[in-house]
Amino acid sequence: MPKQFIYVIALVVISLSACTNKNSDQAGNLKESDQLSYNFHVRPILSDNCFACHGPDANKREAGLRLDTEEGAYAALKENPGAHAIVPGKAKESEVIKRLFSDDPNEVMPPPESNLKLTEEEKNILMKWVSQGAKYEPHWAFVLPEKRALPTTKHTDWVQNEIDHFIASKMESVGLTPNKRAQKAHLLKRLSLDLTGLPPSLELIEKYLKDDSPKATENVIDELLADPAFGERMAVLWMDISRYSDSYGYQDDNIRTQWPYRDWVIHAFNKNIPYDQFITWQLAGDMLPDTNKETILATAFNRNHKYTEEGGVIEEEYRVEYIVDKTNTFTKAILGLSVECAQCHDHKYDPISQEDYFSMYAFFNNTPEKGYEGDVSVSKPAKTPIMWIERKDLQDILGFVNHRDTSRIMVSVMEDFKDTLRTTYILDRGLYDAPSRPVTPATPVSVLAFDEQLPKNRLGLAKWTFDEKNPLTARVFVNLMWQELFGVGIVKSAGDFGMQGDLPSHPELLDWLAVDFRDSGWDIKGLIKKMISSATYQQSAEVTAKKLEIDPENQYLSWSPRIRLNAEHIRDIVLASSGLLNREIGGPSVKPYQPEGLWEASTSGRGELAVYRQDKGEALYRRGLYTFIKLTSPPPKPIIFDGSNRDLCEVTRGRTNTPLQALAMLNDPLVLEASRVLAYKLLQSHGDKQDPAITEAFTRILSRPPHQQEMELLRDFYQDELTRFKQRPDDITPLISIGEFPIEEGMNKPEAAALMQLVVALYNLEEAITRT
Repeated sequence: MPKQFIYVIALVVISLSACTNKNSDQAGNLKESDQLSYNFHVRPILSDNCFACHGPDANKREAGLRLDTEEGAYAALKENPGAHAIVPGKAKESEVIKRLFSDDPNEVMPPPESNLKLTEEEKNILMKWVSQGAKYEPHWAFVLPEKRALPTTKHTDWVQNEIDHFIASKMESVGLTPNKRAQKAHLLKRLSLDLTGLPPSLELIEKYLKDDSPKATENVIDELLADPAFGERMAVLWMDISRYSDSYGYQDDNIRTQWPYRDWVIHAFNKNIPYDQFITWQLAGDMLPDTNKETILATAFNRNHKYTEEGGVIEEEYRVEYIVDKTNTFTKAILGLSVECAQCHDHKYDPISQEDYFSMYAFFNNTPEKGYEGDVSVSKPAKTPIMWIERKDLQDILGFVNHRDTSRIMVSVMEDFKDTLRTTYILDRGLYDAPSRPVTPATPVSVLAFDEQLPKNRLGLAKWTFDEKNPLTARVFVNLMWQELFGVGIVKSAGDFGMQGDLPSHPELLDWLAVDFRDSGWDIKGLIKKMISSATYQQSAEVTAKKLEIDPENQYLSWSPRIRLNAEHIRDIVLASSGLLNREIGGPSVKPYQPEGLWEASTSGRGELAVYRQDKGEALYRRGLYTFIKLTSPPPKPIIFDGSNRDLCEVTRGRTNTPLQALAMLNDPLVLEASRVLAYKLLQSHGDKQDPAITEAFTRILSRPPHQQEMELLRDFYQDELTRFKQRPDDITPLISIGEFPIEEGMNKPEAAALMQLVVALYNLEEAITRT
């Protein structure tokens, strides 16, 4: 058997169809008597033969051994026609089983040099499956979700809604028990951060802690969902998905004005536009029978990718690049599929052919969009096709767009040719100048065949996306919302539901929620409320050594996860808790403090963004959502805290823990300025009363009152700082002069500086930037 075959087989992981079987127990555990039917998860490692996939003649090369299809697995081996990789019902005659159990280092799989090894249990499962007939089923994500009966659980007193049945049942199967409900202060902070991206106000904390009614939590949930800040919080995720930026990218990276699209996204989430309408407008708002400027503005989703303004480029090369970006964004964000490699050759692990890829590409390929409209010397803030927003629009259907002056705004939007249809070709190896066979708009049959009754355009694609037989759309969005609220999706690889993605931790729950979401009329706020009303969400974040030993990654959710906040929300907490936050919604992006010279060091020297011109006044205190994103030099603090650089569609941010983050919180001018402003407010409110000032600062920043031991530590810290500044009064003025907010009278004294330093210390607590 050729070596590349061995490597392919080496990492084959077989999973129970849909991760469970009707004959398995409620937690999805395999019973000894089960008839096994599996789908394949193939994860190969690179060998010397990886050129077979990525070489210049990838699609012309022999496909090799395929274990992800019945036809491939059952076929005779080409180098040994008398042998078969898998012989259904005959494990001892199957080459795969022989290799798995072989003691010969030249034969055994995985090969020793791979440093990989299957457990005996995994080998026995494979043998049992082959012995029972090696039955294949479609990949779980391509099977229509079903709303199965709720599992039973012995934790009936803990259960608050349907979600908890699935979670508790799975916990019980591994010997875990759920946590008790979180303390009210902790739960309120969690709800406020998850729904608005802001800490709860002192007034809301007081009201909620005093409310002992059975509906206290539901009432605060409804209040937070109705807060306009909800739309801003949700828009942070959608800006990553839609790869929003304020510049074009590439070498010259000049300014663009797509920000009215961001205003629409905020508006759409606050208005609770159903998800099917939300996506349909973004895909094809220009094609609706009742199209208007709002639905057309939504199509800017497709135009947020990079554009070149470099002289000497080949127009068609970049036009193709833009359509590729649209195709990849649609499939990743909305279908949860990673299809990029099918641009060059048939997907090696998912049932997506190159023909499938360019058939989807064809939906976006009939626009008058150009690959190049001139260099930066003739740059304009939008590219063809363009929608103009005028004053009368802002007074009517686009009233949610925050534009203060009388100038017109240009936005790049979608439009198709009216009387012509551009022919789409499969591009050999994905190259713009190598067209081969023509294709028409269509979708992968493995997901759902395109209904020939639908129009073969973007509107037809949107209708296909929300067809009740589409197995992916509801699952993918439900998973995104779960990721936002629990830190990790039910499918960890939120942008890849394919063969190389992760299996769902709770497949029946995912399917139940997907069907429920679809049946609710695609109600986004309803879906979120369902999740946050569960006992699973509302349990405490306390964790024991036993739980960590059984489930170190908290896959079974026996405690509430601690989640480091997004970069934008770290900024928002500092601004809101200090009283500096400018609550204005929408409008153009702003340029806050950042180190000097960053733009200048990375610029071509051409265009409006060659030099960073920091904003002044209230613009400095806008939410993180509105920070100006220059693609070639993204804002440094968000990047330090794992913000997206917006080059491409991203559905999941990483979460790192680095020394740079600590240094940023200690030295960021905004943190120091906010600390000074809050210290002044505390002095104004409490005068020389030390304990009330410390308590209020603590509660504003951490959303709970301090414990006695914490108070003692903070008193000592304050006294130490007070002594220091009395001994070194010259240190006070440089400290309180940081930031552009006017210095308040009375701040130039040791008591004020010491209180400011205490606030800085509070902002630097791990709890301050962690959702618990």
